Amino acid sequence: MPGLGTDRATQLWEAQQKADALFKAADAKNLIRAGVTETQINEDIYALAAEMFGVDTYWHKRIVRTGRNTLEPYDENPPNLTVQNDDIVFIDLGPVFEKWEADFGRTFVVGSDPVRLKLRDDIEDAFREGKQYYKQHPEIRANELFAYCEEMAVKRGWEFGGPIAGHLIGQFPHERIPQDKISLYVHPKNNLRMRDPDANGQERYWILEIHFVDRAKEIGGFYEELLSVG
Repeated sequence: MPGLGTDRATQLWEAQQKADALFKAADAKNLIRAGVTETQINEDIYALAAEMFGVDTYWHKRIVRTGRNTLEPYDENPPNLTVQNDDIVFIDLGPVFEKWEADFGRTFVVGSDPVRLKLRDDIEDAFREGKQYYKQHPEIRANELFAYCEEMAVKRGWEFGGPIAGHLIGQFPHERIPQDKISLYVHPKNNLRMRDPDANGQERYWILEIHFVDRAKEIGGFYEELLSVG
């Protein structure tokens, strides 16, 4: 990928490419389909990741959500649901490839419902728009990007569904401050300039999360990958 700039960025990009390949393989093998539970999809993708890349470490819990569970943000643990016909499913994984973290989220539509298809397409489009906005504003602060993500949801007819719109990522385990759920996140109360260096003077790398929901229809969609690399 042109313009990565550093070995750290290259490692993160390569980890993401492996996560992308994993998701595409899961789709090609029809692991995401009606009649299977969220737990079964989770277990099947875990096995596939081990088979393809030898992955057995994840830096955050593996998330598969369908139906009304797609409304729920990361911290929630809703009951296990079964994928229905004309349903929506999102997957959020944090596999570690050779000590480098990936964080990758995608939405899949089972069936041909136009509202669900629009949601899937809108979140991907919003991710591209959000990444471009980040690139165009070198002094951007985390709370400003969060506000922009909320605006992108509204203008497409959705609501932004998560308490954050992204976070740091890096070499496992990445920079953390215990009990801090604000300063290293794309959070509405975080005034940090996103391009400021970390505590060791190194460049920070960020993930962007797009989570749009329609609470009346009980559906949500999720799209996540690297923001500041690529």
